[in-house]
Amino acid sequence: MTYSQRVLNELKEKNFDQPEFIQAATEVLEALAPVVDNDPKYEKAGLLERLVEPERQIMFRIPWVDDEGKVHVNRGYRVQFNSAIGPYKGGLRLHPSVNLSIIKFLGFEQIFKNSLTGLPIGGAKGGSDFDPKGKSDMEVMRFCQAFMNELYKYVGADEDVPAGDIGTGAREVGYLYGQYKKLTNRSEGVLTGKGLSFGGSLARTEATGYGLVYITEELLKDHGKNISGARIAVSGSGNVAIYAMEKAIQLGAKVISCSDSTGYIIDENGIDVEAVKQIKEVERKRIKEYVTTHPSATYGEGSIWDVVDCEVALPCATQNEINKERAQRLADTGCYAVCEGANMPTDNEGIQVFLDENILFIPGKASNAGGVATSALEMGQNSIRSSWTFDEVDNKLKGIMINIYYHMKNACDEYDAKDNFVIGANIAGFMKVADAMMAQGIV
Repeated sequence: MTYSQRVLNELKEKNFDQPEFIQAATEVLEALAPVVDNDPKYEKAGLLERLVEPERQIMFRIPWVDDEGKVHVNRGYRVQFNSAIGPYKGGLRLHPSVNLSIIKFLGFEQIFKNSLTGLPIGGAKGGSDFDPKGKSDMEVMRFCQAFMNELYKYVGADEDVPAGDIGTGAREVGYLYGQYKKLTNRSEGVLTGKGLSFGGSLARTEATGYGLVYITEELLKDHGKNISGARIAVSGSGNVAIYAMEKAIQLGAKVISCSDSTGYIIDENGIDVEAVKQIKEVERKRIKEYVTTHPSATYGEGSIWDVVDCEVALPCATQNEINKERAQRLADTGCYAVCEGANMPTDNEGIQVFLDENILFIPGKASNAGGVATSALEMGQNSIRSSWTFDEVDNKLKGIMINIYYHMKNACDEYDAKDNFVIGANIAGFMKVADAMMAQGIV
C-alpha cells in the first residue's frame, strides 16, 4: 500500500463521521500521490499524518440574548490547521449547516489556497451554526460580541487573523472587531474585511469574484479562447457571485444566470448586476424579486445546473452543488470551462466527469483565492499603518491570480498531468507548505 493511501485509510477510519472533511482530504491526497509516494523523506518525517491533523481545534458555546429577552446557545468553532508558512488565516462562516466536518474541510483547503497566493499565511477556518438571516442588527451584534468573548483568546495579528465568509459580512466583522478591541485594548489587524474607516482595504469586497474572473480569463486565453463574448452561468448571488458577474460583464462576457437558496433566475438578455446588488445587498430579499422588474427573465426553483446551458460555468454558491449528473449535463450541453468560486462546489465524481470530458476545470483552492489574497494585502496595509488605492490593490490581485494559474500549469507539466489543474493546484500549494514543515522539524 502506498504512503498516501495508507494515510487516507487511517484518516477515514479516525474521522468516519466527517464526510466533508474526508471528501476534501481524499481529493488532496490522491492528487499528491505522484509527489509523496515517490520520495521517502515525506513518509519518514510523517508529513502527511501531520498535514491532515489540525494543529488546534477549538469548540465552544456562544450564549446570546434575542430582542425578546430569550437566551439562545450556539456552537462556535475555530480550527487552526497549519501555520508552517505564516499566521493562521481563514474566514468565519455563520450558517445553520456549520459543523466540525465542514470547518475542517474548509480549513484544510485553506492551507493550499493560502500557499498558492505566494503570501506568508497559514490555513484556518471557523464559524458557528448561528443564522444571521432574519435577525435584527442588535441580535447580530449581541451574538458577535458573545462569539468574540471566547474567540479573542486564540486570535491576533501575528497569530490568527479571521475574515468574513458566508453569513459574515462587513456588519458582522465590525461587531467582532469592536468587541476584540474592547477586550484586549489593542487596535491591530486581527480581522480582515473591516470597514474602510478602521483599517479595511479597498477592493476587498470585490476580490474573490474579481479574482475568479481574472484566473478564468487567463485559463481561456492560454487555451486559445476569449472571455469576451462567452456565455457564462453563475450560481449564487452573494458577494462572490455578484462581483464575478460584474467583472465578467466588464470584460465583455454575457452572464445569464444567478441563484440563491430558494431558486434561480435566467436572463437571456444578460443579468443586470446593479439590480441584483439592490435586491441582495440593500433590500436583502430573495432573488425571485428580480423578475418583477425584468420581464425577460425567468425564475425557477431547484438548482441552476439542472437547466442552464452555458460555455463557462462559475459555481459560486456552496459545497457540492455540482454532482456527477449535473457535471455530465454541463459537458453534454457545450460547457468547456468550469472555475469554482465557492469552496468545493463540485463533488469528487463531478470533478472526474469534467476531467474525463476534457473540460477546463480549476478547483476553488486556486480560483477563489482572490479573497484571501486581498485579505493578506489588508494585513500588510495594517502592519505598515497605510492604505493603497483601489487600482493598486486590484492590480496586485490580478497579478497574484495570474501567478497562481502558471504555478498550477508548471506543476501539471512537471508531473505529466496536462491540464489536470486539480493535481496542479494541490501539488503547487503543497510544495511550499511541505518545504516549510520539513525545514522546521517535527513540531
